[in-house]
Amino acid sequence: MIKKSSSLLICLFIALRSFAQVQSGPMVGYSEMREVLLWVQTKQAAKVKFMYWEQGNSTQKMSTEEVLTQKDKAFVAKLIADQVQPSKKYDYELWVDGKKMSFSYPLSFQSQTLWQWRTDPPAFKFAFGSCAFVNDAPYDRPSAYGGDYDIYTAIYQQKPDFMVWGGDNTYLREPDWNTRTGVLYRNTHTRSLPQLQPLLASTHNYAIWDDHDFGPNDSDRSFALKNMTSEAFRLFWGNPNYVFEGACTSTFEWGDAQFFMLDDRWFRSPNNRKDDRTYFGEEQLRWLMDALVGSKATFKFIVTGGQILNTAALFENYATYGEERALLLQKIAEANIPGVLFLTGDRHHTVLHRLNRFGTYPLYDFTVSPLTSGAGKPADAEKTTETYVAGTNVENKRNFGMFEISGPEKDRVLKVTIYDAKGSQQWQREIKASELK
Repeated sequence: MIKKSSSLLICLFIALRSFAQVQSGPMVGYSEMREVLLWVQTKQAAKVKFMYWEQGNSTQKMSTEEVLTQKDKAFVAKLIADQVQPSKKYDYELWVDGKKMSFSYPLSFQSQTLWQWRTDPPAFKFAFGSCAFVNDAPYDRPSAYGGDYDIYTAIYQQKPDFMVWGGDNTYLREPDWNTRTGVLYRNTHTRSLPQLQPLLASTHNYAIWDDHDFGPNDSDRSFALKNMTSEAFRLFWGNPNYVFEGACTSTFEWGDAQFFMLDDRWFRSPNNRKDDRTYFGEEQLRWLMDALVGSKATFKFIVTGGQILNTAALFENYATYGEERALLLQKIAEANIPGVLFLTGDRHHTVLHRLNRFGTYPLYDFTVSPLTSGAGKPADAEKTTETYVAGTNVENKRNFGMFEISGPEKDRVLKVTIYDAKGSQQWQREIKASELK
């Protein structure tokens, strides 16, 4: 009995020591065949490294380099596991100041599968959602806006390979967006949510931003401190690349899918400006079309904050920038690009929009929102648009999407399931790759 109690005390001491030194994370960032990004934030300056090994072979451990976290970087460390091999799964450890940290949940990551010229593409699934508000009473509105934080447990229990964060991943408040101190504090506060940690530790994470993590509500290219919020975004997320200086535009592949992560803030003109109305901007659209035309992916997901296909010119939907929207849709049609789908957020409800096109396949826009911010519903006018898909509206309820891709190379299938915050299924749809040609 004494021996058992001693063991429990030792475990408690180790856990408390980890809690005292680690602010948030560890988080798994991008995955490639030859490297994986690992992220962590400490509470003060500390030497940090990761040890990792192929699952089932803990006798052969490898190490990232060791770095010193610093206050001017919010005590964040981003380290590369550069000794991985394709198609492998790994466990890892976090070491802080020469001591191994202990966690009550698994720490693991995977390298991407080398399937080309060898096998069918791998089956995989990813989570998608947007609008994540974490209450912080001293700086919040009089009534709490966030909640249902156990939604991250529900996502974690689905065991996705990775998660795509669709913007408004944190909500800058009035005391935050005009100073670097405030911006780093807000990102730290959101990232430190206890319910989020198990998901971060073993699910690869990719992200875009929208207005609330870019700046004030409905902010645009005129926001004076966008370079500062861009720095914070890149500090707190682990995307594999950035196409433009400042903007969050990026791309990545997983299996036979490619994700085109667009920035709907950096180049955007003010909503009320009558001339020079730009949403994504000429330079970003040129890159997107080049990348889409060059992509060999079966499914090509265009990820951005605001709705693309909804024809109701309300709020910040792309329809409010009708000329540019028409141009993008025309270019996609003229280039005869197969497999294009949209993933969007922002609207605080979930819905599927479908745009039927003459002489070619229909386009789909999966809007999934919110994760933990206040839930709402679409305007009545939106429910009568030609693109609205009946039976897919999830309103006044926090929720997330799970996207599964499977099947042989010539007959791939996308299955989309929407769950509420407790993990209860709301609706499900299947789309065959053959239907997107």
